[in-house]
Amino acid sequence: MYRCPIYDIRIIAMLRKLKTIFLLPLSAMLLFSACSSNSGAAKITGKETDASSKDDKNKATETIGHKSEHSARVSIAGTDFVVNGRTLWINGVNTPWQKWNDFTGNMDEEFWDNEFARLAGDNINCTRIWLNCNGEGIIRLDNEGNITGINEKHWDNLDRIFKLAEKHKIYVMPTFLSFDHFKEPKSSAGKWQALISDKAKADKYAEKYVKEFCTRYADEEYIFAIDIMNEPDWVYENEECGRIGWEQLSYFFGKCAAVIHENSDILVTVGIGIIKYNSDEYEGNKVSDEYLRKLTDDSKAYLDFYSTHYYNWQKPWFGFPWDKSPYEFGLKDKKPCIIGETHNDDGAEINMTLTDKYKSVYENGWNGIMVWMQFTDSDYVWYRYDLTQLATNAMAELIPEKIHPYD
Repeated sequence: MYRCPIYDIRIIAMLRKLKTIFLLPLSAMLLFSACSSNSGAAKITGKETDASSKDDKNKATETIGHKSEHSARVSIAGTDFVVNGRTLWINGVNTPWQKWNDFTGNMDEEFWDNEFARLAGDNINCTRIWLNCNGEGIIRLDNEGNITGINEKHWDNLDRIFKLAEKHKIYVMPTFLSFDHFKEPKSSAGKWQALISDKAKADKYAEKYVKEFCTRYADEEYIFAIDIMNEPDWVYENEECGRIGWEQLSYFFGKCAAVIHENSDILVTVGIGIIKYNSDEYEGNKVSDEYLRKLTDDSKAYLDFYSTHYYNWQKPWFGFPWDKSPYEFGLKDKKPCIIGETHNDDGAEINMTLTDKYKSVYENGWNGIMVWMQFTDSDYVWYRYDLTQLATNAMAELIPEKIHPYD
């Protein structure tokens, strides 16, 4: 412990020699100043000592995202997700909705509070939730696809869902749009097709909705990442969704990503449905940094990580990811990679339990997995949650420090 030098014998001797009252206050002031100055130096030294004593292997040398020392915000270091320099592995699920379009002012707060508690109890650290399932009830568009307003009750619902996430320490990956927005014969499908096909209208969406979201929630540390769209592959491939070209789709992703990076530290991805659109080994990576920046002419137009979806029907064409690294599966860029959506009940079909699937993904270098679960009203539980909880609890036993690095 540092001791103030008031009792230094040399100073005491000097004071005894001083006979004038005039000099005594001056000496006292000098002594007090010395004590205060040295105390300040001791505090600075203490901080440096604390910082230097931290385990170097838990430090992120180059991070993307929030860098606050005691933040729960997820950042990226190399090809890892990190929280305060500690590796995070996404032991995740999809809980996309309770009721279709939950966040139009009709959110059931008690339901989500209970479900987040259930997820946390089974060591699930992240869930993907659709903020708007098909474009109805939140963002108002005119007949030409121009955004004209936003339902204010939507923001109130999001305020509450993110506070519940913080309460239970569950990361949320909010999904903004889905191919369902563009799917006919829904009455608003044509409006969404018009919006995403026109750069000016896409820019307005990014400015009015995406920027507003970031402004409101930039400090919500349990937002893991923004998923700009669920499976745009079907908007490109399916006539009922408009068969909109990748140039238009990817411009939209790039514009939204740039706005997010400009206005927050929140990570960004797109939930690609088929690996062939996320890899140069097939039809070209439609969400690569190079492609998004080329289309938007914006250096901030990039995804922080890849979230590819996989269902076993894809195997004959694109292989089997459970025994491959992301690189071997076709994701060649140096980014974190997760399987953002997959079956939780196809064990008999692929000859692997869900627990085996989670462990295999981890052992092969993926940064996480998020199985698909829909809420079943008849059972009042997520579909085959029994299988999911076995897998997520097994991972917490295997790598507890990576499931809960913020503890």
